[in-house]
Amino acid sequence: MLKDFSKYLIEDKEKKDTIDALFNSKSVAKKFVMLRSIEFNEVLDKRVLSVSDLDTSTKFCPKCHKKYGEEENFCFDCLVSLKPLSDKISVVDIKTKPVFDFKGKNSYKDFNSILTLENLELINNFKFTTKSYDLIVRNIKKTALENMDKLIKQNHVNLNELSVYEHVLLFAKSFVKVGYKSYGQELGYFEFNKIIIDERQTETLLITTLIHELSHFILKEILTEVLCKLLDCSKNLYMECLIDYILIYSNFTRLIDEYSAHCCEGRFTLYGYQDYSSFLNIIALMDDEMSKDEIEITKSIGNTFANSIKDILESVIDRELLIRIKKDFENYQTEPPNYEMLRLENCEQLTREGFLKSIWLILSEGFENSLKNKEKIEDYYKGLI
Repeated sequence: MLKDFSKYLIEDKEKKDTIDALFNSKSVAKKFVMLRSIEFNEVLDKRVLSVSDLDTSTKFCPKCHKKYGEEENFCFDCLVSLKPLSDKISVVDIKTKPVFDFKGKNSYKDFNSILTLENLELINNFKFTTKSYDLIVRNIKKTALENMDKLIKQNHVNLNELSVYEHVLLFAKSFVKVGYKSYGQELGYFEFNKIIIDERQTETLLITTLIHELSHFILKEILTEVLCKLLDCSKNLYMECLIDYILIYSNFTRLIDEYSAHCCEGRFTLYGYQDYSSFLNIIALMDDEMSKDEIEITKSIGNTFANSIKDILESVIDRELLIRIKKDFENYQTEPPNYEMLRLENCEQLTREGFLKSIWLILSEGFENSLKNKEKIEDYYKGLI
C-alpha cells in the first residue's frame, strides 16, 4: 500500500536546496551562521523598548506597559487607571486550559457509539477535500491566536519584556497545558493535551523541546478535527483519545508522528543541531517491519504534515523571533554543530491528492484496528482522565 504513494511525491525544493548547499560547500554553513547574526542585529536595532528602567516603579499601565511611581494613579497617554506591578505574573506561572472546539451534528458519549461499522464506512468513503483541510488548519491557528491574546490581556503581558523562551512558552500555553519536572532523562514529553518539560535544561533546549512536543499536539488536533468532520460529530475527550490511540498503535503512525515533530523542531533550530534520536529508536525496535522505501514514504507523509504544523507555528514564531531563537543557539550552545543528522532529512512531500490519501490510510487502518480493540482503548481512556 505505501509503495503506491510514490507516484504522489514531489520535491520539497526549498528544504532540499538549503541542505544541499550545506553539504556541497564547507564554507556555506559558516556563512549561514554569519548571515543569521547580521539579520539578528538588524532586528535588534529596529526594536523599541517601551518599558521604563526605573527601579522605584511600583505601578504600570495595562495598555502601554509604561512603569510609574507610587504617587501616580493614571496613564494620561492611554487614559486608563494604573495597576500595581504585583499584578504582573511570570509566564512560567501562568495557568492555562486552552480549548479547541469542533462542532458537528452528532455527539458521541462513549466508544461503543463511535466505533461502529457504519462510521468505518463513512471514513472509507472519505468525503473530505483540501478545502476542508485548509479550513481546519486555519481554525486551529485562529483559536491559538485568540487564546494567546486572552493570556496577554488577562495577565498584563508585555511581549517586549519577554525572553525568547518566555515568548515561545506563552505561545505553547495557547495550545496546551505546560507542566515541569526536574527528574528523569527525558527532555520533555507530550501526553493528552499536556506538555511536560524538564526545567534543568538550558533555555535553548527548552525552546526546541517545546516546539517538538507542541508539534505532537497539533498533529493530533488536525487528525481529530478531520475525523470529526468525516463523522459529522462534535469533538470531545472520546474522539481525542481515539486519535491518541491511532497515533501510537502501529509503528507506521508512530514514525509519522515522531518524524513530523522532529522536522518542525529542526526548522526552528540552527542547522547542525537537529536531533532525530526518538525517530531512530522506533526504527531500531521494528525488526525490519518496514522496508527502506516504505520508511522514506512514511517520512514524506510526516514532512507534509510538518509543513502544515510549521504554518501554524509561524503565526507567532515569525522571522524576527526565529532569528532570536537561532541567535540564542549561537550564544549558548557549547557543542559544535553536527550536520550528519541532516542526512535523515526527507526532502519530498506529497501532492494534495496524495496527502489526502495518506490521511485516509491513517484514519481507516487506525479506526479498523480500534474496532477490534475497544477494551484497550477503554483502558487507555481511563488512564488519561
